[in-house]
Amino acid sequence: MNSHAPKIRADARPVIRQLDEATANRIAAGEVVERPASAVKELVENALDAGATRIEIAIQDGGKRLIRVTDDGCGMVPDDLPLALSRHATSKIDGTDLLAITSFGFRGEALPSLGAVGRLTITSRAQGAEGASIAVTGGRLDPMRPAAANCGTVVELHDLFFATPARLKFLRTDRAETQAVADTVRRLAMAEPYVGFSLTADRREIFRADAEQGELFGALTTRLTRLMGADFIDNALPMDAERDGITLTGYAALPTYSRGAAVAQHLYVNGRPVRDKLLTGALRAGYMDVLAPGRHPAAVLFLECDPQMVDVNVHPAKAEVRFRDPQSARGLVVGGLRHAMAGAGHRASSTVGDATLQAVRIEPRHDPRPAWQADRPSAAALRAGLEMQMPGFAETPSARFDPVVTEAPVDDAPLGAARAQIHENYIIAQTPDGLVIVDQHAAHERLVYERLKAQARAAGIPAQALLIPEIVELSPADADRILSIAGDLAALGLVIEPFGPGAVALREVPAMLARLDGHALIRDILDDLADQGASDRLQARIDAVLSSMACHGSVRSGRLMGADEMNALLREMERTPKSGQCNHGRPTWVKLQLSDIERLFGRRD
Repeated sequence: MNSHAPKIRADARPVIRQLDEATANRIAAGEVVERPASAVKELVENALDAGATRIEIAIQDGGKRLIRVTDDGCGMVPDDLPLALSRHATSKIDGTDLLAITSFGFRGEALPSLGAVGRLTITSRAQGAEGASIAVTGGRLDPMRPAAANCGTVVELHDLFFATPARLKFLRTDRAETQAVADTVRRLAMAEPYVGFSLTADRREIFRADAEQGELFGALTTRLTRLMGADFIDNALPMDAERDGITLTGYAALPTYSRGAAVAQHLYVNGRPVRDKLLTGALRAGYMDVLAPGRHPAAVLFLECDPQMVDVNVHPAKAEVRFRDPQSARGLVVGGLRHAMAGAGHRASSTVGDATLQAVRIEPRHDPRPAWQADRPSAAALRAGLEMQMPGFAETPSARFDPVVTEAPVDDAPLGAARAQIHENYIIAQTPDGLVIVDQHAAHERLVYERLKAQARAAGIPAQALLIPEIVELSPADADRILSIAGDLAALGLVIEPFGPGAVALREVPAMLARLDGHALIRDILDDLADQGASDRLQARIDAVLSSMACHGSVRSGRLMGADEMNALLREMERTPKSGQCNHGRPTWVKLQLSDIERLFGRRD
């Protein structure tokens, strides 16, 4: 028991009071406006709902002192301004169907919440109407007054949280808050290529994205190139899939183009940026066996569906959604990603080659010797000269050069024709415009792994019956939840059956996981189901075993290979999905462009 809890006398009773509107708005602001970036998000979304084609954002002191959002949208007539500052007043919905929501805003909470915790002024003019301005300070509404204004709306928020100063203590530095605002604007701009955005912080423009032209996908690609960088688009796979009335478009980066954190993952549902556990879990599952540990995929994915199929009224911040059929949405993302990566074949990120060139680039070295010795050869240089003149003085390099040319023309082979094997592990292949370096063990490991997975899918996962079934005690709700996916688990070799109320009997396990801890696995799967609505944990265990088998059954480092063997490996890589990375997510090959090699040696500017 909490000893600090207030004591209530037995003869006393709590008094129920009606909170005044200002207090209610400050409470609502705690959910809607967490920090300056939250306020910017709400105001920019209002501008988008108003049909703006140009949105200008200006902030000072990270948004603590000032946030100004100017748009060229439809604007408001004077009579609507006081109503816009009332709670639960909105032009976005009529209240008859809370699932038929096609706008960003619909709750009618943002403006009154901002006015309750800051000094808010709205100046607006609709086409054919007079301009007007209204202000609210800490929840106190001032009289409306006429104002000269262009068509559209200007919202100014001064001194955020001045009415709730305790909230200011939880804000970060001005620089951190400015970065959060910039990230919010960038995230909104990604999904609106036909709208121009600019962000000025302390009178300095830090972000600009002019409105794009052309058809939608082309405009979206151009906008993402500007915001995510050309490297992302060059190393990303276009997505275009549909399932059960939900469409998936956007771009997903190659596994070898990954990040150290989940900072390059942008998910949208009907144009709304979301941070949804179901979708982020599906993104991880789509990259399940192609990413190195600690790496995160980069993707910009757009899901579109009938508004009736998704509930956006889950949280006041509107960053979470709930699908009517969550498994269809998850399956679309996972299946779309895996299909796209399978279609990519042997592709690997071009940035791998760039990193390789950077690693071997010759850098000028500082000569630590005095100036009077600078022109004299060093002892190391003398030793190097002796080694070049005296065969056998240096260690014999581990390399084999084979001039045999196979029947396949180099021009028709993306990975080129094998020319050499060095250090008994790396294949050097020549292409018309450069050379390819292949890690023979990593490449063959992926080939064998994909072969084993295909065989397992075709023949099914062999199951082994337990001599004595394991009884796993669960709550009735957990037992029902795990039994609801019993068919999926059985397809992977894990057979469970109900065993009275609140328990399941584990009767068969995958033969390749004979020493499986059934209790722990079932509880882990239940955790996944509770957190993400689905679980790939058993599939991951099976894939790990197949990966280990592939590792032991593949060409080992140190094995000498002939020209025909090396070329056969290259051709199979070109035919095999996901062969651009090994089972552990590392690249299997690197390409160096001839132009870059010539530049490296000073043969080209």
